[in-house]
Amino acid sequence: MATPHYNTTHRLLLLLLLLLLVFPFPSTSLHPMINPWDLKALFAIKNSLTELSPTTKQPFFSTWNLTAPDPCSSFSGVTCFLRRVTILSLGATPLAGSLPDSISSLTELTQLILSPGIVTGPIPPQLGRLTKLRVISLPNNRFTGSIPSTLSSLVNLHTLDLSHNQLAGSIPPSLTELTHLKVLILASNSLTGTLKTVSSPLLHLDLKNNNLIGPLPPSLPLSLRYLSLSQNRMWGPLSNGLESLSELVFLDLSMNRFSGPIPAQLFSRPALSSIFLQRNNLTGGLPKGPGPWPWPVEGSIVDLSHNALSGELSTVFDGVESLFLNNNRLIGRVPEVYVKSVCRGSTRTLYLQHNYLTGIPLQEGTVLPDTASLCLSYNCMVPPATVMTCPVSAGGQLSRPEAQCSVFNHGGNKG
Repeated sequence: MATPHYNTTHRLLLLLLLLLLVFPFPSTSLHPMINPWDLKALFAIKNSLTELSPTTKQPFFSTWNLTAPDPCSSFSGVTCFLRRVTILSLGATPLAGSLPDSISSLTELTQLILSPGIVTGPIPPQLGRLTKLRVISLPNNRFTGSIPSTLSSLVNLHTLDLSHNQLAGSIPPSLTELTHLKVLILASNSLTGTLKTVSSPLLHLDLKNNNLIGPLPPSLPLSLRYLSLSQNRMWGPLSNGLESLSELVFLDLSMNRFSGPIPAQLFSRPALSSIFLQRNNLTGGLPKGPGPWPWPVEGSIVDLSHNALSGELSTVFDGVESLFLNNNRLIGRVPEVYVKSVCRGSTRTLYLQHNYLTGIPLQEGTVLPDTASLCLSYNCMVPPATVMTCPVSAGGQLSRPEAQCSVFNHGGNKG
């Protein structure tokens, strides 16, 4: 039989257990549904950014408060897995401010996305510690400084978009060697230096509107589908492996200083429907024979204008929807296939002005489709073509001076 002392102790223990079940000890975190370090980093981000003129009824950061029962499910732009932040998509409207260094506490982060705004300051080099990052997208803001070399440590990085900011300095060489990088967009900054090595398996490379110099890299990824290096100060030939890019769909090397001939292989790529090489120093003739466009390709465009291309106009571009060959040194007659393509509406824009062309099989009184733009002004046609719709930049002169035409079409190089 139990003693009275034992009964009293037993009852006290049972009472204590009951109290613990009914009134448990408080949690060490105000939000047990999220990692406390992640929560601290989120509030540091909120305190460093300001929403500009929110147009929505509910401002973006209005849900980021201590009273939220579960930040992982109630904070706008926050996605979690096992109490850790994995995706952070900041701003439904433009934000100002800067990104704090404490963002590096989000060690499980896989995607960092920032809406266009006026966020300024440097890109935190601490992002290089977030080794699970696969996407960094910070375009159309005002980030300054250089691209952190620490980003080259992100071995899982798939997409990096830092376009339309105010970044300067060179592109870290090891950045274009990341083995999982597929999309690299650094357009519209003030980046300098040369593009030496590109060994990442890129599908999309956009570096336009910077201050890059030098030739094309010795080799480019064969996987490339989109390549834009326009509006830089690059020079040299186009033969550095460019002709090997069999998957290429879009190519823009315009407004540089590239010289020499255009690789003929470029015009035998059925997938390549957009070629922009205008305003360079390219020479040589156009390849002969049919091109990769035997039937009209919707949206296809080839712009080789404002170069020094010479020789006769071949039929290689038959079927291209918009063709710009103006301001070159082309001679001879315009092939009939181009006239037919314009008249049936397949080719909507054919600009051949400011060349040395001598004729076109276009009968007087031909009525062009309303969607067609055909310009032949300032050539060597006698009589000059009158069925035309030219841009203002073509000028008002229908024909070149006879002296220029006689010299150039008999082997001369002046004009």
